[in-house]
Amino acid sequence: MEMCNLEKRGKLFILTLTGEDEHRINPDRIDAIRSALNQIRSDSTSLSGSVLITTAHGKFFSNGYDLSWAGSSPDKIRLMSSKLRELVADLISFPMPTVAAITGHACAAGLIFAFCHDYIVMRKDRGFLYMSETNIGLKIPAWFIAVIRCKIGDAKVRRDMVLKAKKLTAEQALESGIIDAAFDTAAETAEGAVELGEKLVKNGWNGQVYGENRKQLYSEILDKLGVDEITDDVNNVAIATSKM
Repeated sequence: MEMCNLEKRGKLFILTLTGEDEHRINPDRIDAIRSALNQIRSDSTSLSGSVLITTAHGKFFSNGYDLSWAGSSPDKIRLMSSKLRELVADLISFPMPTVAAITGHACAAGLIFAFCHDYIVMRKDRGFLYMSETNIGLKIPAWFIAVIRCKIGDAKVRRDMVLKAKKLTAEQALESGIIDAAFDTAAETAEGAVELGEKLVKNGWNGQVYGENRKQLYSEILDKLGVDEITDDVNNVAIATSKM
């Protein structure tokens, strides 16, 4: 089954998570995304002045880790965590601006994946941003918290998202400065992401320099990626899976 597809439109690369499922994060999906990113990196003529847009079909941008796939297997949990951290490192070092176009729910690890883009645009009429871990009994890894600290400036909003598992709509996220724009429909969100991408393309930034500057900006996240705390939480992962 196809996990994602990649379209090149001028200087824009549009990566779409395909299908009408929840786009759960598992090794196969991560491998597909990383393969698309590597395909872009291999096109040396496109690294400067280009932009990546990530979006998804259906009701979900991503509903987080594929806990049903992992079950209570420490090896599967470790593999899933390791591959997501590799993907995040790829995005932070990626040699061009990145935009997440969220046209559905972005939850838990799926929200962290979205947060690892430079810009976020979101649909108003469906979807929310949600860190579900407190509600389902999972400890949030330190590197997730590092991402949240870097992406949410308001301490109260961070507290409510992490400790109260508050769901944020597009309008609430825009008001809190978490996203860059909100649109009425999925189609308008996709169009808005393309318009933003085209504006960024006009800057003609050097991709390698851009990627290095982003790595410095988010060094706190990179410093935390080497710690695999989720494997210390196997029992709770199994319990959380049983609640799904």
